[in-house]
Amino acid sequence: MDKASHTSRPREEPKFQAPDTTTLIISLIAVFVTIVLLYVYKKKKTSRTDVLLMGLCEAGKTSVFTRLIFNEDRETFTSIKENSAGYSSKNGYVRIVDIPGHERLRGKFFDDFKHHARGIVFILDSVSLQKNIRDVADFMYTILLDPAIASLPFLILCNKQDETMAKAASVIKSLLEKELNVVRSTRKNQLESVDSSSKANSFLGKHGKDFEFIQISQYVDVLECSVKNKDIASLTDWLDRIV
Repeated sequence: MDKASHTSRPREEPKFQAPDTTTLIISLIAVFVTIVLLYVYKKKKTSRTDVLLMGLCEAGKTSVFTRLIFNEDRETFTSIKENSAGYSSKNGYVRIVDIPGHERLRGKFFDDFKHHARGIVFILDSVSLQKNIRDVADFMYTILLDPAIASLPFLILCNKQDETMAKAASVIKSLLEKELNVVRSTRKNQLESVDSSSKANSFLGKHGKDFEFIQISQYVDVLECSVKNKDIASLTDWLDRIV
């Protein structure tokens, strides 16, 4: 038998193929975009370090602030400037800012801090809500409409639940939605009579439907607390979730 017929041929080495130029460019662009997005996300998150306590005067904002930060009760007075202090949740650190509730001051202080806000806590008096509901709803509407806090977590904290006449969170939510619907109609009519081009920037919720919190970009929680009974667990749990 011919020996040559039994001789195996040398195995060919696989040829190296350079990556396609277009594929390489697309991959590099994808990596670059991912890095940029991660950088922007991280920067945005670290720049928003504040949780703002807001609401009308006498709602108990400063009492909530004192209980949260110092874990004690202190005599409080109507604030004419913000109170602020660091707070460590289970998941991270934020600064709690108590915004004055006086009508002439709250707008200015909100403008000063809103671009650093990671979340909003709107504190209200569960006992006197119906008496002040128009002012509460009007102020809340202004905050929710502000583009600086679009998509931020928003907590409505119903304080003074220890009192007999306090309304439950579910009742308060319903009352607020109805009153916000009235505020929306009032503002819409006022703006249309002055400048019809402003309508799109002043409407909260869905056209053709009564207002509900579920319609807006912010995720709204309505929870109960009692500073007098040293019960602010609903607030601390909420902070643990958003930080």
